[in-house]
Amino acid sequence: MQAHELFQYFRMPELVDLRQYVRTLPTNTLMGFGAFAALTTFWYATRPKALKPPCDLFMQSVEVAGSDGARRSALLDSDELLVYIYDDVRTLYEVFQRGMQVSNNGPCLGSRKPDQPYEWLSYKEVAELSECVGSALIQKGFKASPDQFIGIFAQNRPEWVIIEQGCFAYSMVVVPLYETLGSEAITYIVNKAELSLVFVDKVEKAKHLLDGVENKLIPGLKIIVLMDSYGSDLVELGSKCGVEIISMKALQNLGRANRQKPKPPAPEDIAIICFTSGTTGNPKGALVTHQNIISVCSAFVKITESEYIPCPDDTLISYLPLAHMFEAVVECIMLCHGAKIGFFQGDIRLLMDDLKVLQPTVFPVVPRLLNRMFDRIFGQANTTLKRWLLDFASKRKEAELRSGIVRNNSLWDRLIFHKIQSSLGGKVRLMVTGAAPVSPTVLTFLRAALGCQFYEGYGQTECAAGCCLTVPGDWTAGHVGPPVPCSYVKLVDVEEMNYVAAQGEGEVCVKGANVFKGYWKDPAKTAEALDKDGWLHTGDIGKWLPNGTLKIIDRKKHIFKLSQGEYIAPEKIENIYIRSEPVAQVFVHGESLQSFLIAIVVPDVETLCPWAQKRGLEGSFEELCRNKDVKKAILEDMVRLGKDSGLKPFEQIKDIALHRELFSVDNGLLTPTMKAKRPELRNYFRSQIEELYSTIKV
Repeated sequence: MQAHELFQYFRMPELVDLRQYVRTLPTNTLMGFGAFAALTTFWYATRPKALKPPCDLFMQSVEVAGSDGARRSALLDSDELLVYIYDDVRTLYEVFQRGMQVSNNGPCLGSRKPDQPYEWLSYKEVAELSECVGSALIQKGFKASPDQFIGIFAQNRPEWVIIEQGCFAYSMVVVPLYETLGSEAITYIVNKAELSLVFVDKVEKAKHLLDGVENKLIPGLKIIVLMDSYGSDLVELGSKCGVEIISMKALQNLGRANRQKPKPPAPEDIAIICFTSGTTGNPKGALVTHQNIISVCSAFVKITESEYIPCPDDTLISYLPLAHMFEAVVECIMLCHGAKIGFFQGDIRLLMDDLKVLQPTVFPVVPRLLNRMFDRIFGQANTTLKRWLLDFASKRKEAELRSGIVRNNSLWDRLIFHKIQSSLGGKVRLMVTGAAPVSPTVLTFLRAALGCQFYEGYGQTECAAGCCLTVPGDWTAGHVGPPVPCSYVKLVDVEEMNYVAAQGEGEVCVKGANVFKGYWKDPAKTAEALDKDGWLHTGDIGKWLPNGTLKIIDRKKHIFKLSQGEYIAPEKIENIYIRSEPVAQVFVHGESLQSFLIAIVVPDVETLCPWAQKRGLEGSFEELCRNKDVKKAILEDMVRLGKDSGLKPFEQIKDIALHRELFSVDNGLLTPTMKAKRPELRNYFRSQIEELYSTIKV
């Protein structure tokens, strides 16, 4: 290319923002910039067209006539909600049968040992093993009935799906347990669900259960089935407690020798009792039916079918807890379409290695992981030039997103984002995030950087993990999309917080085939969650946006009043402050006898030192946490973020105390789903809270 031609390209109006960037750079970065400009021009010339969205993006939901303001998905042709999408798939048993057929007995479940490739079980092998498990349970005296509950106490691994499908083949109900619930909650669930048999992955968990039996805390437990190998000492301990210890392999052999014909469930039968880890009190056992899960899976397929349809070539990385509905629904979608599920090694620190080996096409994520990815990417852009290139490339990709274009083969992908995409295996084509709010900045950047279909959903266990989901083509952030096709969503007044449904704001309520039956043996809690008309009251505050999507703006459950009568929703404030660069965790606190808020802040051990250095503050992490100037600087940064985000003056904190140890499940300050246990936090930090209130003068 001749110099004068290059100059003409550089004068193109499309590159005006590029020229403005160039003027801000040091002279030495302009070397070879002609070639860069030429490549940029080529990128514009080869820019792909946006695919057509499945609905009008300016009106993604429709008000249902005579429904008191309820809205439904614009993807539906009428007010009749979707219950299922495939005529032959109404239960989780039928999900697997369809997957086995469409996969042509392809690979189904994969696992790996350290430094080894994945090894796979085929669909027919999984089906055979599942029927063996179910048959063995019947041989052991358990009923092929939706009144029969079976516990699973394990990490994600192939045996989990085999056991689950074994239960579903004979109409039994799965009751997941997970370590982070804590020993008291596990004891409570085993007793509440009257579990006499629990499948366990590791010897330590079996011993934990046996301790409970020995101490007469869980007298009803009679059989423990172990996935891992174990010694004679465990058998002796079990015998002493009156509990049979049997290996998974022996159980399968028992079933193989006594095969029973499957007795599949009905759609309205309970599939899973999912005990939710509340921030206060005992866990509640949500009764989730086959229809609940099938309706959400069907809704997902309906929403994404214009851009993405799962197929046997897809591979899911399974690492999010199968004890939670989010992962359970994702795996259901994969199995229904004959896709492969590869399980992580069980250690989250090895997840990146698993991703590289597995090369998944489907990668469900939670905001905590997204925040880590975002912070690490920008932390590695540690020079002026690197940061400029990253900013410029992301803005170019974000411009494509606004036009509805999603791809990973642009110039910017080859130059800048290829390494990020390769770190996830290089083949991801679908990502879904849920479980908690995600920063619009983080979501938009990662959508651009990863160049794949990337949806954000909203829901809770009680509506089978989903009632809203963003739609293909709308890659804007800051909302959770319209109602899914299996749900009506409406807002109801919350007078004490000044939210009025007639003005498009209020508590989010959900109705449809995805709404659970209630809580196991807890009519009072059921009545709190489900009203007489079948609406699920979520406790979240939502706002309808002009395009028919829902934005979650507040939380009803943890609100409190300050002394002058102002209502405070601390989680909303915490979600703003957590974006402060040196902040890892924050707990906002207020009291009815006080007129202002304070907070406990845990600084980020990775970012605090470099952040402080830029402000001329030196020292180790521990020293900086004790430094009054550091505390002042962090407080100022948080207040700045609050102001930029529109917090009212009474919603801003007046002072903070720095704490070096992260809130965690282990220290009792977080639930297993990483939500703050606010009463425990108040008690734990009582002395710091009292000191802050005694020293601040307003």
